[in-house]
Amino acid sequence: MDAADLDRQARTLSGCIPPFLVTRLLELGHDDEVEVQARCGEWFCARAWARLTGDQGRQSQALEVLAPYVATGWWPAAQTQAELLESWGRAEEAIALSRPYASTGGLRLEFFARLLARHGHTDEAITRLSAGIEDSLLAAALVDIAEGTGRDEAVAALLAARIPDQHQCDSPWCCSGLDPDSAIGLLATIRERSGSVDEAIALLHTRHITSVNNRDQLADLLARHDRIEELRAYAVTECHGHAAQRLAEVLEERHDVEGAIAVYRQSGGSQDFRCHGTVRLAELLARHGRGGEAVDVLRELAEAHNGDDWILHTWASLCLDQGRPEDGLALLDALAAARGREEAWDLYWIRLPLIAARAGVDVAVAQARSHSEGGTSYAAPHIAELLAGAGRIEEAVAVLEQHVPANRSDLAGHLIELGRVNDAGVLLQQRDSAPVSPVWTGSLFNDPPF
Repeated sequence: MDAADLDRQARTLSGCIPPFLVTRLLELGHDDEVEVQARCGEWFCARAWARLTGDQGRQSQALEVLAPYVATGWWPAAQTQAELLESWGRAEEAIALSRPYASTGGLRLEFFARLLARHGHTDEAITRLSAGIEDSLLAAALVDIAEGTGRDEAVAALLAARIPDQHQCDSPWCCSGLDPDSAIGLLATIRERSGSVDEAIALLHTRHITSVNNRDQLADLLARHDRIEELRAYAVTECHGHAAQRLAEVLEERHDVEGAIAVYRQSGGSQDFRCHGTVRLAELLARHGRGGEAVDVLRELAEAHNGDDWILHTWASLCLDQGRPEDGLALLDALAAARGREEAWDLYWIRLPLIAARAGVDVAVAQARSHSEGGTSYAAPHIAELLAGAGRIEEAVAVLEQHVPANRSDLAGHLIELGRVNDAGVLLQQRDSAPVSPVWTGSLFNDPPF
């Protein structure tokens, strides 16, 4: 067991038992197998077993299982042990364990600083994070930890120093470390919680990049403070459509469904938002018992964007949920005909659950196999899923066994369902020959993979 091998397991989920299958093993009562594998170098088994035994009050056994992993110096193992120690009321041991790792910065320092702050060492946490404020992750942790400590103004000054008068980023990756737009967002957080909401709003209006991870901080702030008319005005100008989404969410929460519908029906924003907004409108209509309208809305979108797989997936799912597989298939067939060529598998398989719902699994499987790509390794999981969904797991296994190792995880999952746990373990632990990548140190901006 060494850190490089453990890191490979965690990054690639290959040559090991992945976490979702470890969970399934435990759900099916194969605790003994998880313990055996935990003691044989299977990291995800070790992590799950340590958590399970810890929850059962067997702390010494949990630490015993983790010990050889922690001894490699691999941070995720140390972090897992520290989290367990803290949950058991042994915070000082968790701090002592984590301290040597914090010197590398990044995620390790963020974890350590938050751990310190939770257990009465706020001054040290703030000092360490302040020194690393050029890292946006650490800056965000600093703002969180400073709340209620009387340090807001000192932290605000550090952030303000990171906001040049002239520079504007044109992407979230423009500046390494803490970019000006992120600094503005964090400073606005401090101003909002100090009661200076107008100042926070003014700050957020100066950002060039307004949305992160499909959320808009200004829109969320306006919603929190019930400034709905300002949010409505902002939604008109915000080009990504995330402010409009937040406005619709607020209106729906207030039971103004018609108002939320009207927001999504408004034109404007980017083409990307018009697509996503239409999907959200269909979802909204379906939530409120208006499935027929939802289907009509999404049909129009699918016809306008023939071949966009995510839209077709959404269409098929909606038709299944509404009990209208015939409508779903009719449109998919019409769109395929309009494209004028045989449909590639990545679009063809979208129809399979609809066929199964309308005509049965055997018909869906037969049609899948009749496709020119129906015998490929990438088609096999879709066929197997149809069979397994009908309780025909042995047949699903037979399909997947023809394409080992391409569908190793899918096959192992079905073997576990059949109780063939040893066979699944052997299959999963086969390793493809590949060069070993260096262990990632956790530095956010200077080291691989960035």
